[in-house]
Amino acid sequence: MTDVMTRAVSTRPTTAMLPCQTEAADLFFSERPADLEAAKVLCADCPLRRECLEGAVARSEPWGVWGGAIFQAGEIIAVKRPRGRPRKNTEITATATSSSAPAPAAAPALHGRAA
Repeated sequence: MTDVMTRAVSTRPTTAMLPCQTEAADLFFSERPADLEAAKVLCADCPLRRECLEGAVARSEPWGVWGGAIFQAGEIIAVKRPRGRPRKNTEITATATSSSAPAPAAAPALHGRAA
């Protein structure tokens, strides 16, 4: 019985083996999408990844990287969008205005008179 317990304790990961314990915590709770993607990569080989993710889902973690997934408002999201207003898609905007707006009317001829 002692051998079984010794093996169980020796195979259990220590905090020194967990990336969330060895790396800066700010990386896992950053506002920068690139930092969160880096944190997800660190979680990929973590021995407690599955348990961490299950616990975060059960607790509805409000934000951060847990078990290799990004949480925002208690939900898992695929990618964190950067802060600020999203860029306008100029290609779609140009197409929409050219196809939906009527062509401007031709200016009346002034026949030599100044406007």
